[in-house]
Amino acid sequence: MSLRGRSSVAEREVSTLDTRVRFPPPASSDRPASLLPRMKTKERDEARRLRREQGLSVKELARRLGVSQSSVSLWVRDIELSNAQREVLRQRMRTGCAGSSWTVAKALERRREAQEQGKAMARRGNVLHAAGAMLFWAEGSRNRNAVRFTNSDPAMVSFFLSFLRTCFAVPDAKVAVTCNLFADHVERQRKIEQFWLDLLRLPRTCLRKSSVNVYSKYTKKKRRNKLPYGTCRLAVHDTRIVQSIYGAIQEYGAFEREEWLM
Repeated sequence: MSLRGRSSVAEREVSTLDTRVRFPPPASSDRPASLLPRMKTKERDEARRLRREQGLSVKELARRLGVSQSSVSLWVRDIELSNAQREVLRQRMRTGCAGSSWTVAKALERRREAQEQGKAMARRGNVLHAAGAMLFWAEGSRNRNAVRFTNSDPAMVSFFLSFLRTCFAVPDAKVAVTCNLFADHVERQRKIEQFWLDLLRLPRTCLRKSSVNVYSKYTKKKRRNKLPYGTCRLAVHDTRIVQSIYGAIQEYGAFEREEWLM
């Protein structure tokens, strides 16, 4: 075959390839606006209008329009606020901070009052109250707004719930029970959960989703059957109760622990 013939074949192959592989034409640079999401156009225009006329902050605009602050910032970054608008915005920010500080201060005051009530209860000399407070000091979790107690001993968990029921009139509806189980408990999970509920005289509505720990290959034999019922966590979300217990502990122990308020 001549060189000319080979060239013709090559040209036909390239031509065939060109017809088989097609690429979309490059996007035109004069159509960027039409590619923007149309649903955002209305919000963008409204954000610019409110920024220009009312001097709203980026955060206020985002909350009012239901869009992200980053989008609003991009939309209004070229709009200059007047001096009057800037002053009004600063006033609103100061008012908001003052309101937030007042709320925090009131919450701190309520926690402090609850601790004083707990100290007063401790001075009455109730044995059950003293035992429950000391048990929580030793085994309870430190939380500002909730009582959380976890243990594997059924008698101890039952006693602590009796303390809450007797000294604070905690109703069943406020008690949340969570079982922490292990791999060898999986087949008996429902029975173990029911064991704790029956022991504590609680309905199944108090039960939260159990967690199951998987053994590693190194501890599988050592850990098996160590805790036949796993552990049970009681939780009562009540700031007044937990702060009252903190106050009682400090009264019984004759010390002050300021960080329990914070």
